[in-house]
Amino acid sequence: MISEPEMAGEFGAVETREVMGDFDRELVGGRRPRRPWLWALGEVVIASALWAAALFQYGWGEREPDMRGYQLDQDPCPSLQLKSIGAAIAPRESTAMVDSGLLKHAALDQIQCLISLRSRTKAERPGTGWSISYTVGITVALHKKTDPGDEFEARRRVTDLGVVPEELVATVPDLGDRAYLVTRDAGNSELRVLEGGAVLSLNLSASTQYQSADDEEDVVGDGPDIPDLSPYQSAMISDMRDLMSSLKQ
Repeated sequence: MISEPEMAGEFGAVETREVMGDFDRELVGGRRPRRPWLWALGEVVIASALWAAALFQYGWGEREPDMRGYQLDQDPCPSLQLKSIGAAIAPRESTAMVDSGLLKHAALDQIQCLISLRSRTKAERPGTGWSISYTVGITVALHKKTDPGDEFEARRRVTDLGVVPEELVATVPDLGDRAYLVTRDAGNSELRVLEGGAVLSLNLSASTQYQSADDEEDVVGDGPDIPDLSPYQSAMISDMRDLMSSLKQ
């Protein structure tokens, strides 16, 4: 007959020691598995540290545009020489400049002006009052709060007469961050430049006009053709560089 203690030793005591022994070995010799919530907490801490570092470097929200040294403390149009265009076409007419005024604002500084060139004698038709006149339009906008890059790219084909085909927009290398030459029509060419928060435009236009000593005199003939402005594009680029340099001084 087997006594009660022996029965307990054969079943209860032995089985209990084996189970407890395995558990003890896991605690002493083995590595307990990481708890999922501890792993998730570690990921949150790392992400927070990276976010804090980025915030320290870049600040809250979108950064203000880099103005690249551009300033509009005064109207640049009166002193703008237009040396290259003047040499290629005709000097500027100092007495015929229309200035829209200088805008100063916390978000935007802007200037616009129109500069007329002297009429070219060789463009006039003998015996008539017809002549060809040229006008240079200057626009400078300094965006101090919002980066104009996306809008500049989106509006590269937009003119005051509508949207021109893609083939009438040419990229100009090595000028600002991005630059385009836009041909609106036969008598209008515009150079647009983006550099940091600055957007600059130089527009060259040609038109015909008839002048006579007598206001009642009838117009003679059909007038000369509007000239092709493409030969003057290099002069436009050169004068744009001068304008950009003058605004950084």
